[in-house]
Amino acid sequence: MTTPTAGTGTQSIDRAADLVARVVRAESPVTFTELAGASGLARSTTSRLLAALERADLLARDDHGRWSAGALFDHYATRRSDDGHLVETADSTMRSLGDLTGETVNLGVARRGTVVQVAQVDSAYFLGSRDWVGTDVAAHCSALGKVLFAHGALPVPSGRLDALTPQSVTTGAALEAQLPSIRQDGFATTVDELEPGLTGVAAPVRHHGAVVAALGISGPTSRLAEDLRSTGALVAAHARALSARLDHHPQEGAA
Repeated sequence: MTTPTAGTGTQSIDRAADLVARVVRAESPVTFTELAGASGLARSTTSRLLAALERADLLARDDHGRWSAGALFDHYATRRSDDGHLVETADSTMRSLGDLTGETVNLGVARRGTVVQVAQVDSAYFLGSRDWVGTDVAAHCSALGKVLFAHGALPVPSGRLDALTPQSVTTGAALEAQLPSIRQDGFATTVDELEPGLTGVAAPVRHHGAVVAALGISGPTSRLAEDLRSTGALVAAHARALSARLDHHPQEGAA
């Protein structure tokens, strides 16, 4: 790994990122001397950056002063484990919803200020939705995202929003104005907002009352847009069933 050579404005960030990468990729905890020598940084600079990274929980020291990945990485790993439990529990519900509708079924969670889809059941139709798993979606244009906004799992953005299509919501205020009806109806819809010709319907998934995910279907507007309310009621019923499964099948080791 070479020492970062970025310009003045980003040099400290690049140097700190280099230190984090060296520690995380190491097979065992790394000493201060090893880090300073491998990075080519002055000892004073290395000390200052390591202290900042420790305060941010990106790195941590053991009893011998050696450096390893910090608590933030543990938190991230725990959340991934939570996703695995959620996906496993949701599988039968998602397949049931897919069998009834024939459409693509998606499960989305809030991550990094947007919605990330963690599981999908493909459409039974030749003309269906693409594979969205692992993709960060523009939450304000997604039915899954609107559900998460409506129930506080995602913070509502302010100011201008990207217009992905002519139908996209373009301001935080306009998005916020939709949220009360989403809460009242029990589901959210998008028609041609994320992609032209794509409609989505989603409902909240809860664990002990808190919204932890959104369950939804997506497919061509030509098939879905005419009967959104009955489709929304069907998706919401499956989301409630999944919520009940989560409450009765807690993750092993969870409180």
